[in-house]
Amino acid sequence: MKDKARVLSLRKKNQEDIKVMVIAEDHHQRMAFSDTVRSYGFTLVGCMSQAQLQKTELAETLIDIWLIDSDYDDNLVAATTASKPAAVLIGFSQAPYLNEVRQYAKWQRKLTRKLAHMLALPTLIEVPDQKRDQREIDWQYVVFLGASMGGPSAIKEFLDNLSPALPVCLLLAHHFNKAMIGTLPRILNRHNEWHCQIITSSQSLRAGQCLIAPIDRQIVCDSTGRVILLDQDWDGEYKPAIGQILKNTSDVYGSELINIIFSGMGNDGSQYLHLIQDNNSQLWAQDPSISACPSQPQAIIDSGYCNFVGSPAELAKKLTDYISERAMTASSP
Repeated sequence: MKDKARVLSLRKKNQEDIKVMVIAEDHHQRMAFSDTVRSYGFTLVGCMSQAQLQKTELAETLIDIWLIDSDYDDNLVAATTASKPAAVLIGFSQAPYLNEVRQYAKWQRKLTRKLAHMLALPTLIEVPDQKRDQREIDWQYVVFLGASMGGPSAIKEFLDNLSPALPVCLLLAHHFNKAMIGTLPRILNRHNEWHCQIITSSQSLRAGQCLIAPIDRQIVCDSTGRVILLDQDWDGEYKPAIGQILKNTSDVYGSELINIIFSGMGNDGSQYLHLIQDNNSQLWAQDPSISACPSQPQAIIDSGYCNFVGSPAELAKKLTDYISERAMTASSP
């Protein structure tokens, strides 16, 4: 549905001035819409479910485009009408996960063509993100490791028992002394073939690599497999903020993410665990009874969301078996 007069006025706007609202019931679908909308420079006003929309005050909010992958009921009809949009698009195919690179890029192009055709904005098609098709991704899973006091020895044992040939990339957030963080890669690399390094610039995730979050600057991951270094400090008292990274990676990678919380003090990482479950991300923890500092993994276990508990060596074996089992399931007719 579209309003021809408003579509004409929309064509005169800069793309960053075009406001888009996404309504979808599936969380992964919302992330795919959000990623696509932002990649073309539009302003994302909101990205939520119908239930969340009903709790949101949209009075006097002008929205140019609604993308709706939900039942278009009376509540949505009222909300879209009140915002005086140029276009409302309803009903979409399910977006693939980002590790299905070509399928994901194809889904994005299909959505882009819909918008370009409806709004007569050919520039959307003229500048597609071809890098998504050309990019080489050598991993299937992202493994996020969180640790604090007593963590180096636990992470080291985990890496010693995990093959770097697996289709996984590792991202580590460790509460560490800022002056000593530079020694951590050397500690973790010893006697194994994992390549560990502190993130000092934006870069892509790679299999066989363990990227370590810096203490003094935030990082975020995006759906293209990039780790982006931001010019701002971490929020809160924990640096790096395990909970903040855990939420971001789960939102982006969904069921392709395995989170493992090792020895540490406090409860950083336990703030968003209901969202982790909603995203179908795995959540595992080191056995507190053999942790140098048990409070952090114990907080994960006490949450009720933990899927597996074990020693560092057992966690490495569990990860190896988990990947093998999923590969067998995927290949079954």
